[in-house]
Amino acid sequence: MELSFEDKDLFACCGSAKFARKMASAGPFRSYADAVSAARDIWFNQVDVNAWLEAFSAHPAIGQTASPAQSKNNTSAQWSKGEQSTALATASGSILQELSEWNVLYRQKFGFVFLICASGRTSSEILVELKNRYQNRPIVEFQVAAEEQMKITELRLAKLLSGKDHASSASDDTNMIGVAKKSEEGRVSIISGHLTAGLKSPPSEALQRTTRSRPPITTHVLDVSQGHPGRGIEVHLEKWRQDRPRPAFYGLNTSGWDTLGSSITDKDGRSGPLMNTVDAVEPGLYRISFNTGKYCPGGFFPSVSIVFEIRETQRLEHFHVPLLLSPFSFSTYRGS
Repeated sequence: MELSFEDKDLFACCGSAKFARKMASAGPFRSYADAVSAARDIWFNQVDVNAWLEAFSAHPAIGQTASPAQSKNNTSAQWSKGEQSTALATASGSILQELSEWNVLYRQKFGFVFLICASGRTSSEILVELKNRYQNRPIVEFQVAAEEQMKITELRLAKLLSGKDHASSASDDTNMIGVAKKSEEGRVSIISGHLTAGLKSPPSEALQRTTRSRPPITTHVLDVSQGHPGRGIEVHLEKWRQDRPRPAFYGLNTSGWDTLGSSITDKDGRSGPLMNTVDAVEPGLYRISFNTGKYCPGGFFPSVSIVFEIRETQRLEHFHVPLLLSPFSFSTYRGS
């Protein structure tokens, strides 16, 4: 089955007219994965920084329901409302006030709205991230914002695929898809001169970079056959014991694994913490396993295990290992 989208639908996914035109021209796509691959290539390699800024401006500030640019795009406005539903539901008056103050400071420093894939995140988590990212240099933050936009685009492409008749739904969204980081320093340097690096005094408390707000290894499950999160799936995370010889590929099921944690995916398809929240993750081999047979009894895979390696130079990075699942296939990649 080939997938094709109209410009207006793609513009709701990413508020850049140039991105929407190029994406529509690139179709039809053989699968959701093909659509995401094309979207990444267009976003990171084919559109310019003006397209990035146009897309950023299509988002409301966290705590607001719609941006001025969304007044003519009801689908985008409804999706933004759904994506922020968890944050708004968990926000007290004082948190909303603090978010508002930091949003102003952020825009004054960087020149665009603070952008984050808010699906499933609490207001407190978003505030921590906002404070952390406020300390970035403009050239760094511009890249981070572009990566967050790509996460949102992938999320909305999945919603578009799940049924266009539900495109205006304001139901709680989920951060279904991560995005692989790609270096764009050459192009980002174009915009750096237009962004002011002037700092304002932060509200009330001193600026301090906090440590990680989540474990360094996370996952979620997306049921691509149904177009919704995979809920109620048992997930286990293990690490290969350092005192054991490195296993050959046919010896990965031996008894050299230590369990770090387990969880059940929630309504958003996201697992709870699978390991402790530490600043630096230990290098080595890791295995994350999913009890897919219980979720899909008639499927081809009774379970799915993904083995990956974290190297010494990657200890401070975050590793998101999503599972895109259907009864007779699965795929994964490293997200951020």
